[in-house]
Amino acid sequence: MKKTLAIITALMIGSLTSLFAQNEIDALRYSRLTPTGTARYVAVGGAFGALGADFTTLSHNPAGIGVYKSSEITFTPSIFQGRSQSDYFDLTKENDRYNFNIGNAGFVLVTNPGGKSTEAGWKNFQFGFGVNRLANFNNRISIEGFNESSSYLTPYVNEANANHYSLDELDNFGSGLAYDVFLMGFDSAANEYFIDMPNGGVLQSKYISTTGSINEMVFSVGGNYNDRVYLGATIGVPFLRYDETAVYREVDTENRNAYLNNFERIDELTTTGNGVNLKAGIIVRAADWFRIGAAIETPTFYTLSDEYSSTMKANFDTLFDPQRKKVEGFYEYELNTPFKAMFGVGLVLGKAGLISADYEYIDYTAARLRSSDYDFQEENDAIRNDYMKAHNIRLGTEWRYGMIAFRGGYGISANPYKENTNSVMTSYSLGIGLRGSNFFADLGWMNSNMDDEYYLYNAPQNADQAFAKTKIESSSFLLTLGLKF
Repeated sequence: MKKTLAIITALMIGSLTSLFAQNEIDALRYSRLTPTGTARYVAVGGAFGALGADFTTLSHNPAGIGVYKSSEITFTPSIFQGRSQSDYFDLTKENDRYNFNIGNAGFVLVTNPGGKSTEAGWKNFQFGFGVNRLANFNNRISIEGFNESSSYLTPYVNEANANHYSLDELDNFGSGLAYDVFLMGFDSAANEYFIDMPNGGVLQSKYISTTGSINEMVFSVGGNYNDRVYLGATIGVPFLRYDETAVYREVDTENRNAYLNNFERIDELTTTGNGVNLKAGIIVRAADWFRIGAAIETPTFYTLSDEYSSTMKANFDTLFDPQRKKVEGFYEYELNTPFKAMFGVGLVLGKAGLISADYEYIDYTAARLRSSDYDFQEENDAIRNDYMKAHNIRLGTEWRYGMIAFRGGYGISANPYKENTNSVMTSYSLGIGLRGSNFFADLGWMNSNMDDEYYLYNAPQNADQAFAKTKIESSSFLLTLGLKF
């Protein structure tokens, strides 16, 4: 069996994942992105769809490049902190992780074909190139609790017996691996598989460590028509890396079994790849104080590869020596993320400040997994059945006092799940900026949080579901330095 069991139905801003099987969890992880890039963009909550003149807009509404009147170079170092808290069978655990990264680096070149002419027509053309960060996967989560109703091995033995699997039909990365290290046996007299503690009574723990990111290289062009209509288009080339190590452990702390003492499963996954997409947008300055923006983004067409391994270790009180076995795999596949559309409005109150709002539409049911040697029918059906259309909102404001600007923002990333899990992500942001005639420096901070559920495995019917209630939080601190010329 090529596909292995997906054990989690949650996603977070930088972490929670499945095993290494290519499935609907991967599709959501690489489709549900968060605002990042320059400090100014982050500070106003990413609500730049009708404003422009910020490098990060090249990855969201590329018409923002058309608002530039002078050339610019920007660079944004950033510090990211991911934090998690889990509650599993009334036991609470916390963990965190720090990461230094580059939020953005790039330049915009502006030409002025009409010189200082006051005649109607094209005032400026722009070209932009650089990199924006779209997602950060760095985090750690710890889960621990005493389960009185089931074991991690219970779904293995139930599936093997329900389907009357022979030894050759056991999953090499699941029930077959457990059998090879003596955690699952076969009773020839009863013609069925068995495990030592099918009804739980064990201390269960899991530690998940994730790293990686999605960064997008952008090639953008734009134009300014009569200082009223701004157009832009971007070819985006995102490249991603995702690394996960998950360590699951189960211990017979109360000595309820005469043979098994403990076992451990270690899953490691590295996903790498890149893709391509096209974005196009428009901003209209309907009045000096009012702007409207809109943009569309095609699906990103990813080509990805997974390198993965599973190691299972078993320790016994009697009968058997310690056992250990490792299996490895490699797989190449394609992922198409959903189409996106956005609409924004902005109130520009002269040199005093601005207020902006963005709406984003994304249909998570439209993501698709593909491969030349596997049809992904089950996984794509799960995408259609488990996810839904989402409507995201971002709000932002900026107020200027001379060379100093103060900023704030708020965002809601809607729940992508159709049933059961309510995974709404909210974010708050603040910032301050210093603007001169030829330089600028901006500081930005964003905090995002989300409640979710992490399923360690599919518990059997009539057993307590083996999931942890999780609180996921992340903070980003950004500094953007820029030169105008």
